[in-house]
Amino acid sequence: MAYQAGGQRSEPRPVPESPEARAYLQDYAALLEAVSFPSFVVDHRWDVVLTNTAFTSLFGGVGPHPTAMPHDNFLRFVLFHPDAGSVLGEHESRWCLPMLAHFEAAMERRGHDPALQAVRRDIAQDPIMEAAYRHGLPHWIRAVGDAAVVSDGAVRPLLHPDPRWGATDCRIIEETPATLRDLGCTRFTLVLRETRPPAQDPRGRQRPRRAASHLSVVTAPEA
Repeated sequence: MAYQAGGQRSEPRPVPESPEARAYLQDYAALLEAVSFPSFVVDHRWDVVLTNTAFTSLFGGVGPHPTAMPHDNFLRFVLFHPDAGSVLGEHESRWCLPMLAHFEAAMERRGHDPALQAVRRDIAQDPIMEAAYRHGLPHWIRAVGDAAVVSDGAVRPLLHPDPRWGATDCRIIEETPATLRDLGCTRFTLVLRETRPPAQDPRGRQRPRRAASHLSVVTAPEA
């Protein structure tokens, strides 16, 4: 059984053994579905445990990928899916670097985890991402400090496929009740903000969207 509202996953996650935990997740899925903004629950590997329909609407247009679908593992989606930049605005600097910082923190806590080790191997196979992880990321973490591994409250750009939203921003709200935390899970909600115009270059032309997910540059953090 896949505990997921509003979407399908290719391989269901392991079902909690406790009937109470299963019932709690079923009810929490109903709660998630009542939220109008994209909302999802992940475990310590960033495997996606629950999503709602708004999450599916946001990421429903991305193409297939064997290991990095947004409904399967959000970490892998951000880092490896070639369509990630079509939804996550300013993908490299505003999404990849923070996610690499979260991954680094997860490795420090659970470096023995086979799934995390597999992500580390995939990073190593991309020379540019490996350079960003080994050299650019430490510099960025020193620059931003503790905020590097804090998602709650962060404001990041999105490119929503629904034209009513379009190019906009979202505030990430991390809100995890104690029972969900005891199950090793964390909930994130992307609170969409007012639509903003597409980014322009200094000559007034709209900047093209980057569709590639692999890092090509490591930029200084924004103030």
